[in-house]
Amino acid sequence: MTDRHGPLPPLLLTLTVVTGLVDAVSYLGLGHVFVANMTGNVVFLGFALAGAPGLSAPAALVSLGSFLTGALAGGRAGARPPAHRGRLLAVSTGTQAALVAAATAVSALAPVGQAATGVRYALIVLLGLGMGLQNAVVRRLGVPDLTTTVLTLTLTGLAADSAATGSTATGGTARRVLSVLAMFLGALTGAWLFPRWGIAAILGPALTLLAVTAVVAHRLSADDAVWARPGS
Repeated sequence: MTDRHGPLPPLLLTLTVVTGLVDAVSYLGLGHVFVANMTGNVVFLGFALAGAPGLSAPAALVSLGSFLTGALAGGRAGARPPAHRGRLLAVSTGTQAALVAAATAVSALAPVGQAATGVRYALIVLLGLGMGLQNAVVRRLGVPDLTTTVLTLTLTGLAADSAATGSTATGGTARRVLSVLAMFLGALTGAWLFPRWGIAAILGPALTLLAVTAVVAHRLSADDAVWARPGS
């Protein structure tokens, strides 16, 4: 994973695991809504407005609004070229960790199963803000094939750029496969934890991974290597 992006790829893979965990919380515990996968949310909103059972248009709208607000904040943070890409990641991930910590505390009010309405919307807002922030900053960092939340283009690249198509652009295969596996691991872990110990048990590991990522990125912010510079 050592390349012109330095230590950023493994850190972004860690955030991809967080996405799987967080969307397990939102889909399984917050009423079939996503806080990271906005493509799914837009589809759910359409389904809900058409009267499909088990889906909530207000929940989808709150999630979309929270995500966009977080993305706006992340976009403002990265509006100017950062002096150090690691420092930008450290600040954004630390902020996201604070939001997930608040969500973990709120989730203590929820039973093991579905959260009560007030708790449910509080969690959607906190987690949506965090995932929007994550998306905007990761987009600003610009590491190929590591969006941390969306796998459609990653999977398309795996197939379209594979040797089976005659393509010679196979350099990102390992990164793409790891990205898919990271998301899968987070989702699998979250789905296993949820029926046994509830929402807080999933948010705990997510918070730990975010805190570790923030600390590592902060320590790397003293590195003046090429990968740290904007446009690397």
